[in-house]
Amino acid sequence: MTKLTQSSLTGGGYITPEFLTLQEFPERARANLPDTTWDYLAGAAETETTYLRNRLALDCLAFRPRVLQDVTTSNVTGRFLGRDLRIPVLLAPIGSLESFAEGGGVAAAKGADAFGVDHMLSSVCQPDMETVAASVDQPTLFQLYVRGDDAFVDDAAVRAKDAGYRAFCITVDTVVYSRRERDIVRRYLPAGRRRGGSGQKFQSGFDWAKVARFKEKHDMPLILKGIATAEDAAKAVEYGVECIYVSNHGGRQLDFGRGSIDVLPEVVEAVGGKAKIAVDGGFCRGTDIVKAMILGADVVGIGRMQGYALAAGGIDGLVRMLELLERECESALGLLGVQSFAELDSSYLTSAPPVYSPSEFSAFPHIRFGRQHP
Repeated sequence: MTKLTQSSLTGGGYITPEFLTLQEFPERARANLPDTTWDYLAGAAETETTYLRNRLALDCLAFRPRVLQDVTTSNVTGRFLGRDLRIPVLLAPIGSLESFAEGGGVAAAKGADAFGVDHMLSSVCQPDMETVAASVDQPTLFQLYVRGDDAFVDDAAVRAKDAGYRAFCITVDTVVYSRRERDIVRRYLPAGRRRGGSGQKFQSGFDWAKVARFKEKHDMPLILKGIATAEDAAKAVEYGVECIYVSNHGGRQLDFGRGSIDVLPEVVEAVGGKAKIAVDGGFCRGTDIVKAMILGADVVGIGRMQGYALAAGGIDGLVRMLELLERECESALGLLGVQSFAELDSSYLTSAPPVYSPSEFSAFPHIRFGRQHP
């Protein structure tokens, strides 16, 4: 693969001729990864209905563009919890990233830092938070699975703040570890679970009282990831949570849930501007990001596409994937007749029947697994 030079990373122009479309990342990742690791990355819980609904919900939204507008300039930047972002994206927390690319969390953090978006480090990703923070100029967000008592949570929060992370995220939709049947059929246990499989009872017992305790004890912004209803979003705001992260864990937890973007409008209404809003779940195109921004998100989490890009091309591949997302956002905004996300409102979006049957790769209808790569 053609390497990115330091000047290209800082100057804006990327030259990676191997990847010209986003579909090429899952294609190359599938070729590079063992079947077990691929299924861990690409799979979900039980029937994978929630996983497919994430894409179906996005596929059922259509644009209403305006024409004859001056779109000679384009601004696709975002801002999240005090940081300007090149595009309104965060790299969602993924466990066992080290299974997809050398460096694991360091690779993801370096790619995000080089491009100019947020990276959220998972507590079940290697290496540890201090090593990842030291590898980049600006460590950003840390996510915790609760695997111990209050002292365990306090220690993680203090370490994260001392390492320079600007916000702390607690995942709240994993009180029970789901049945991910692709992994079960293959008798595969991901690296993160092999290291930290004990302590699930502490996650199961993490409740609103413990959220209140965290807010009283720790002076750093708190993100709750895994909110899926207006009721819980409103309650989180009452407890002073700074960011509501709408997520169904990429369909990897509760089966037969709603698509994340279907949940987003009710959460935005319930929050009423009192907290920032992140969302993930099936987002893998620039048009997906635009749809989320229209519906009120502040930032969009990129999960599987992050894993595909790292598995396909390491840090260089990740930066290239983000560049293509940026180009797609610019194209979508221009064709909608606006120059920035701030000009968009709900009138630019409507419902429509999907063109393709529900599929994990409905965003990439031309994908060709098994293609031979040079």
